[in-house]
Amino acid sequence: MASDTFPAALPAHLQVLRRHFIDLRDGRHGDNAVSREDKERLFAEAVGFLDLHARQALEEINQSLLLATGTVMATGVLRSADGGVTATWTLSWPEQLERRISPITLEAFFGSSFHHPHLRGATVGNWPLNVFSSDEAEAELPILRAIASADLHNLVFQSDYRIIPAIMINR
Repeated sequence: MASDTFPAALPAHLQVLRRHFIDLRDGRHGDNAVSREDKERLFAEAVGFLDLHARQALEEINQSLLLATGTVMATGVLRSADGGVTATWTLSWPEQLERRISPITLEAFFGSSFHHPHLRGATVGNWPLNVFSSDEAEAELPILRAIASADLHNLVFQSDYRIIPAIMINR
């Protein structure tokens, strides 16, 4: 029988997803945070951990695709309109501003009725498929993993964690 420990053989992205579903099952977040106050404290810590990497991801786009014409901004943790908490990192640049479209956005958010926080972008829904070789296909593996994991997460949102058989073991 499997346990709630994460086998070393399980890829990191699936370890994270499995823990997410176990937290849903057990009504906790992280290392046994159950109160909203404790979960928001963990959220603020997570935003701090993410900050450098979120800025790096946006700055890479700025340097390589926007020719360093953009500006990366971060809000830090803010109270959202629904009473939850949010933090955003954005990348704006002249052409985007001229067209009055949204900046590239990375958002960490913890809605007031949510069990735990999530990440999202402003417009991510479709990912371009421009694969013309085996090497290009292999390079898409991280994207495929992210899309598959997100799909599974969204299916849990449509139903609940019980659709994941591994989470129901040792209940």
